[in-house]
Amino acid sequence: MAPFLVLVSLFVLLSILGYFHLPVAFGWWTALRFSLAGMFLLTASAHWGKRRPDLIRMVPPQFPSPGALVTLTGLLELLGAAGLLIPRTAPYAALGLALLLIVLFPANIHAARRQLTIAGHPVPALFPRTLLQLVFVAAALAVFFARPTP
Repeated sequence: MAPFLVLVSLFVLLSILGYFHLPVAFGWWTALRFSLAGMFLLTASAHWGKRRPDLIRMVPPQFPSPGALVTLTGLLELLGAAGLLIPRTAPYAALGLALLLIVLFPANIHAARRQLTIAGHPVPALFPRTLLQLVFVAAALAVFFARPTP
C-alpha cells in the first residue's frame, strides 16, 4: 500500500506545484513520471534492506536463485526510476517498468496465496493487489503513450 500512497501523494503534490509554476510550469506527464520514479525508488529500497528476506520468500519456488532475482529486479527498478527523470528516456523507462511489473506479478500471486508478510505486515490479498498492479501498470503506460512530441 505504501507504493500506492507515494505514487498518489507525489502526483497530487507535483501537479499542484506545476500548476502554480513552482519552481516552473509543468504538466501532468512530468508530475506522473516523477511520481513513478519516487514510487520505484521506494520499492527498490526494499531489495537491500530489512525487507529483502521477505521479498526473497515472495519468489515462486520454480524460479532459480531467488536472491539474485531480487537483486536484479531492484537494480532494474533503480535504473527505471532514473530513466523516468530524463524526458527523452522516460517513455522507454516507463515501458520497461510496466513490463517489469507484469513479469513480477507471479511473485505477488505467490505471496498472496501463501499469505506472506513484508516487514511483519500481511501482503494484500490477490484481488486488491491485482487492482494496485493495474494502477501501477496504467500509470507507467500513460507515461509511455502520452509522451510529448519534440
